[in-house]
Amino acid sequence: MKKIHTLGFGLLLLSACQYLPQQSQEQPAGLNKFTDPQLQQIYTLQDERRTADLLPFLQHGKHTYRQEAALAFASVQDTLAIPQLLSLLTDTSTIVRSAAAYAIGQIGHKKSENALLHQIEHETRPQVQAEMLEALGKIATPVGVDFLANFNPRTPEAMAGQAWGLYRAGSRQQFSPKSLALGAELLAEKNPFEARLGAAHFLARSPKADLTPYRQQLITTATSDPEAEVRMAAAQALGKVRAIDKGRFLSGIAQSDPDYRVRLSAIRSMTGLEYDEIKTALLAGLQDKNINTAVATSEFLQANPQGVNVTDLQQVLPKLQDARVRANVIWVILKNSPARDFLSERYKTYFQNATNPYDKAQFLKALSGNYNNYTYIANAMFAAKEPVIATTGMDALLLMRTQPDFPKAMEADFAAIFKKAVGSGDVALVGMGAGAIRDPKLNLRSYYNDYSFLAQAQQKLQLPRDMETNIELQRTIDFLNNKESVTPANPFTHPIDWALVATIPTNQQVELQTEKGLIVLELFVEDAPGSVANFVELTKKNFFDGLFFHRVVPNFVAQGGDKRGDGWGSSEYSIRSEFAPLHYREGFVGMASAGKDTESNQWFITHSPAPHLDGRYTIFAKVVEGMDVVHQLKIGDKINYVRLKAPNL
Repeated sequence: MKKIHTLGFGLLLLSACQYLPQQSQEQPAGLNKFTDPQLQQIYTLQDERRTADLLPFLQHGKHTYRQEAALAFASVQDTLAIPQLLSLLTDTSTIVRSAAAYAIGQIGHKKSENALLHQIEHETRPQVQAEMLEALGKIATPVGVDFLANFNPRTPEAMAGQAWGLYRAGSRQQFSPKSLALGAELLAEKNPFEARLGAAHFLARSPKADLTPYRQQLITTATSDPEAEVRMAAAQALGKVRAIDKGRFLSGIAQSDPDYRVRLSAIRSMTGLEYDEIKTALLAGLQDKNINTAVATSEFLQANPQGVNVTDLQQVLPKLQDARVRANVIWVILKNSPARDFLSERYKTYFQNATNPYDKAQFLKALSGNYNNYTYIANAMFAAKEPVIATTGMDALLLMRTQPDFPKAMEADFAAIFKKAVGSGDVALVGMGAGAIRDPKLNLRSYYNDYSFLAQAQQKLQLPRDMETNIELQRTIDFLNNKESVTPANPFTHPIDWALVATIPTNQQVELQTEKGLIVLELFVEDAPGSVANFVELTKKNFFDGLFFHRVVPNFVAQGGDKRGDGWGSSEYSIRSEFAPLHYREGFVGMASAGKDTESNQWFITHSPAPHLDGRYTIFAKVVEGMDVVHQLKIGDKINYVRLKAPNL
C-alpha cells in the first residue's frame, strides 16, 4: 500500500506544490531547528497568540524568520497581520512568499483577494504560484472563482494549484458552471496526479453541484484512473449524477475495484436509488473482505432503509461476524419488519450476552430500530458503567428522535430523557443532551419551563478538561435565550515544553503496537513542536497503553487516545492548534479537537486524502510502516503500547 505516492513524478509534484514536513536544511548542532533561540521565540509567540510581538518578525532581515513568522500567523489567524503578509507576496525569498500565501489563505479574509489575483499573474516560481492559487480558493468570491476557471497554467505545479484552488472554493460553495467544467477536464489521465486528485475532490465535495453533464468523464476516471485515491473521489462525485443506469455502473465499481476505499465510495454514492437496483452490490458489500466496506455498507442501509427487504437481511445476518455490521443490519430489520416487537426480544439478548463493551454498545444502538425500545435503551444508558455504552445509548436515542416518522406521542418523554442526561454529570451525556435540546428541528423548547438546569450543569464542569461539553451547553443556553452564541475561549494552560523538544530528533519514530499489528509513526517536531512534545510526554507516561481505537470512520480515520473510550475524554489541560502547510493524505496523523486550540490527548490516522481537514486539525506525524494494519482497524481494537523508537545510529 502506498504511503503517499509511489510514482516518481507524483512524488516530485507533491514536493513542489505542497510542503513536505520540515527538515532543517542547515542542521544545527542540536537534534532539530529549535536550538535557534529566535525560532523558539517565534513559536512561543505563536503558541501564546501574541500578534503584536510577532509582527516585527515579518520584516526581519533574515528570510528564515520572515518565513516562520508568516507561518505562525497561519495558526494565530489574526487579520491585523494581513497588510504585512500581503507585502510579503513580493518578497525576494521564495519560501517567504509561499509562507505568506499560505497564511493569507488560513486567515481567510476576502479583502486579500485582489492582491492575490494580481500577484499570481506575476509570480515566476511554479511552487509559489501553486500555493497562491490554493490560497485564492480559500477566500475567493465569484471574481476569484472566475479567475481560477480561466487561469492558464504553464507548469504541472500551477495546474495542481489551480485544481486545489477550485477545491477550496468549491468547499465554500463557490463554484460556477465553468469551474465545474474545468474540474471535469482536469480529470483526464494525461494531467498530473495532483491536478486529477484536486479536481476529483472538487467535484466530489462541492455541495449541491449537478454533475450530470460530466457523467462519462467521471465514470471513466472512477473505473480506469491508475490511482485509487483519484478513483475513490470520482466514485463519490458520481453520487451527484442523475442517470437511469446509475445503479448499474455504481454496482459495477462497488463489486470490482481492487481498493476497498473505491468500493465503499461507490456504495455511498447510491443514495436515492431503489433497493432492488443495488441489492446485489449491497449484500456483497456487507460481506466484503475489508471490514471498512462492510461497515460502510451497513451504515448505508441504516441511512437508507426504505424498501430494503427484511428477508434478504435476515438471511445474510448469520454470515456477518462483526458486531457493528450486525447491529446496523439488525436496526434495519427492526425498522422494516412488522414483527419488530417480537424480534426486539431476540435481539435484546445480543446486548445482554455481549461481553465486549464496544460490541455491547453497538447491539444497544441496534434496538433503536424499534421506537418501542426507547425506555429499555434509556434505562441501559443511565445504568451503564462503561462510558461507551452510555454514549452509544444516547446516540441511539438521538437516531430515533431524528427519524422522519418519529411518533409525536413520545416527544415529551424524550425531552425528559434529554433533561435527565444534562443533569447526569457525565460529560458525554450532558453535551449530547444539550445538543439535542438546541436542535431546531426537534423543537424541544416548549417542553422546559425554565433553563436553569443547563446553567447548573455548566457550573459542575472542570475546564479546560470539559471544554467540549462547555461549548455545547453555552450554545444551547444562548439558543434558548435567543442570543447569538460566542464560543467560550479555552484557557491557555500548557505552554510548549522546550526542554523536551530539544531531545526530539527530526526523524523521531514511534512504535504503536495494536492487537492487529505494528504501526510506526514519524513525528514532525519542526512543524508542530507543541503537539509532538505533548504526544511524547504522554507516551513516556504510558498514557496510551491499553487504550482502544474508539472511533473508526471507513475511508476517513481511525481515532484513539481517549481514556474514557468514547471520544469525550480529555486531559486536565489543552494545547494550541499548530497549522503548517501540510496536507492530510493516507497515513497522516492529526490531533483531534472540539475546535481551534482545544487539543489534548486524542489523535487520528487517515485512511486516505482528507483535504477538508487541512489547516483545521494539527498534523504532527505520518505512518511510515504498517499502513496495512491501519486499514484493518475497527472500533474497539486495543492499543497494546506506544513507545519511542531508539534512533538509528
